[in-house]
Amino acid sequence: MKILITGATGLIGGEIVSACHKKGYSVHYLSTSKSKLQNRENYKGFYWNPNKNKIDLACFKGVDAVINLAGVSISKRWTATNKKKILNSRVKSLQTLNEAIGKVNHNIASFVSASAIGIYPNSYTNYYEEDCQEVDDSFLGRVVEKWEEAADQLKIHGFPVSKIRTGLVLSEDGGALPQMAKPIRYYAGAVFGNGEQWQSWIHIKDIASLYLHIIEKKLEGVYNGVAPNSVTNLKLTHKIADIYNKPILLPNIPMAALKLVLGDMAYILYASQRVSAKKVEESGFQYSFTNICLALKDILQEKSQFQEELA
Repeated sequence: MKILITGATGLIGGEIVSACHKKGYSVHYLSTSKSKLQNRENYKGFYWNPNKNKIDLACFKGVDAVINLAGVSISKRWTATNKKKILNSRVKSLQTLNEAIGKVNHNIASFVSASAIGIYPNSYTNYYEEDCQEVDDSFLGRVVEKWEEAADQLKIHGFPVSKIRTGLVLSEDGGALPQMAKPIRYYAGAVFGNGEQWQSWIHIKDIASLYLHIIEKKLEGVYNGVAPNSVTNLKLTHKIADIYNKPILLPNIPMAALKLVLGDMAYILYASQRVSAKKVEESGFQYSFTNICLALKDILQEKSQFQEELA
């Protein structure tokens, strides 16, 4: 199988590339940086620039499936300029792919696009499944809504289109976990707000496997990219502290303080979305990590031991 991936050099993309190669799949990838283009037997890069609607159409040659992960990180202060970049980078990437696929003879049998659980309304009590029609009244909710609408436009090409609403991805190489873990290691960890907000998480290996599962099964529609057991911010913070054997000494960080430092972006730290993995499990997907303690140990414990040996 040959898979075209946008965002292949990012956190999730890199893990998907590794998973593809382990299965013997070859990868074509699109990059906006010509310096990142490589040409190996099973890993070949092609240039594109969605802002200018430019793409090397040769990227589709022999491709059986497409994984779209393109989008500017949301972990930058949400200024008016950055908000525009966050939205446009997602929508324009899909529009560029849509138009390009219409120009070529292709054998694409599956298209999977990233999405986010941020589309679900902020709630301490709701348990969200994929059929929820409500959209969070926030910047992130509106971005995800437009993101998914752009992905749905590719249905005109006749192949199944899926969207993976991804939660908090746990990895030692990037994302939120290292930023949460570092202050805890140095006795500066603290719970955000009241700590009762739900955080629906998934191990980096599982989210990569889920993308390939959906492609292999040619599934379509919305799937929640989360593990079966969500945790509160309070529990997550203390479980990280347990791995490092460090106490949480500081008081909870008030939301007002987070807003003062981070502005509107603070919303992603106190928004609460408890999200179901039932549909994913019923599709036949097998998780490697369903327990937050085991997931954190797998990611942080070996690194922690190595750092202690160096100290």
